[in-house]
Amino acid sequence: MTQTDFLFREDAYLTTAAATISSIGEDGGIILDRSNFYATSGGQPGDFGFLERENGDKVAISTCVHPEGDKTKCMLVPEQEAHGLATGEKVTAHIDWENRYKLMRMHTALHLLSVVIPLPVTGGSIGAAKSRLDFQMPEAPEDKEALAAQLNALIARNLDVREEWITEEELDANPDLVKTMSVKPPSGQGKIRMIRILDGDETIDWQPCGGTHVANTQEIGPMRLGKVEKKGKQNRRVAIHFAEE
Repeated sequence: MTQTDFLFREDAYLTTAAATISSIGEDGGIILDRSNFYATSGGQPGDFGFLERENGDKVAISTCVHPEGDKTKCMLVPEQEAHGLATGEKVTAHIDWENRYKLMRMHTALHLLSVVIPLPVTGGSIGAAKSRLDFQMPEAPEDKEALAAQLNALIARNLDVREEWITEEELDANPDLVKTMSVKPPSGQGKIRMIRILDGDETIDWQPCGGTHVANTQEIGPMRLGKVEKKGKQNRRVAIHFAEE
């Protein structure tokens, strides 16, 4: 089975894409030769939307995953197992843009939260309405509003967000680039995708990440901090929300 061309890595703003069905699983799962759908991983949920057939019929997609943990493929999970699609069929893939864009804004905001709270990250989850990072933080922050102000100050600097690639050897030589303790970057492909957040020539954040992000932090908008919850002796969970919601 051929690998999927992950179009969302090169263009996270690609809402539609022409594709050919590479294979269909016994449970109806659909693997495309190229996909603008993001597959669930790294705390970011998979995209949903629909596939449009050449005759105009639509097949609703509830999510996208890596089949059997294979990070080289994206499998679309249809709402109905008996969808009638066939291997080799040409389709147009449509993601739900409103949901994807919220996830892009949230994901980029979490990168900045890890700058504001420069502690090891023990977990995380990205949602369209609420996202969070878990930190190795024995004591709760003294001033939550001050952290929110720092986060919004970074967002307001209109920082550029770029995709870069380094070799696995380069990452092994610089293990401090990995902020997450629970999730390690996928290895075995020879290269690692990095996300760099910049203010001119100044790097604000640089870490491995396979998710989707906005091109500039001005797109995130103001954020507010939610609850800071204790999760064990050494951990605190910090939630963020869009300020307008």
